[in-house]
Amino acid sequence: MPVPPSAPEGQRILDRLCALRQHQQDGRRSPHEPLLVLLALGRLATTGTSALPWSEAESELADLLREFGPTSRTGRARSAAYPFTRLRADGVWTLDRDVPMDNVGPLREGVTGRLEASLEQALRDRPELIHTAARSLVDTHFPGTVAPDVLMAVGLDPELLEGGTTPPRDRRRSSAWPVAVIEAWDRQCAFCGFDGATGGAVVRIEAAHVRWFKLGGPDDLDNGLALCSLHHKLFDRGILGLDDDLAVVVSRRFNARTPQGRALYDLHGRRLRPRPGTPLPAERHVAWHREQVFQGTALAC
Repeated sequence: MPVPPSAPEGQRILDRLCALRQHQQDGRRSPHEPLLVLLALGRLATTGTSALPWSEAESELADLLREFGPTSRTGRARSAAYPFTRLRADGVWTLDRDVPMDNVGPLREGVTGRLEASLEQALRDRPELIHTAARSLVDTHFPGTVAPDVLMAVGLDPELLEGGTTPPRDRRRSSAWPVAVIEAWDRQCAFCGFDGATGGAVVRIEAAHVRWFKLGGPDDLDNGLALCSLHHKLFDRGILGLDDDLAVVVSRRFNARTPQGRALYDLHGRRLRPRPGTPLPAERHVAWHREQVFQGTALAC
């Protein structure tokens, strides 16, 4: 839960870390710096220090960006160097020597980064704030289907999310939207057709935003799909997507050996077939998902 007003110092600490949410612009995802902070918070929680040598960050941060960030046209090391050097401007991150922005070469000469000293000491004195800050950051930058995976990847407990999250300050979700989306798609998964129910209630059918609500996606029917919980998660992870013809595409990054896992390949190229009168996902939302979420390239037809 957010720090109560009776703890102004704790609130100031959280505000310093959570100000990173302001770096989202025009719906474009920018999780680079939040992922670095989450990685540092994970280290602080497990080892007592946020110190992160570039020799380790080069691979660990690059892996996080590959898994949870939009597809990058730059190399792995350059993608990791961007937040590692630029987060200094936010006053929450320091390097043990001065290096140019985005420059990988000097980082490989033994540079170590860490949370700013007074911030790290405050978090060490009040370790519960580590969890509160991590929860707020992950809830701001990722949908609920992906947030637990991010926490696990940085060494934090996914059950942190069960303590409650910070609600959006300016927008409130529509309580009617999930029901409307599921009904509009005939109470079945728009990708695979799963329509499990018990006692008249759907089982594991969820309303999914095409463009994430947390990044400006509206609670409109043309921004929603009814998906089973598996395909909802894979859609939000960028393993599944939609092409210009609104056919399902599967990322080349996905691979499976068993018949159960390989069944995902059968979705590739399958066109959406909503019931008459249900609006298809709007082109602008599909384009956003393709640019900001879908991982790599699609399988060949």
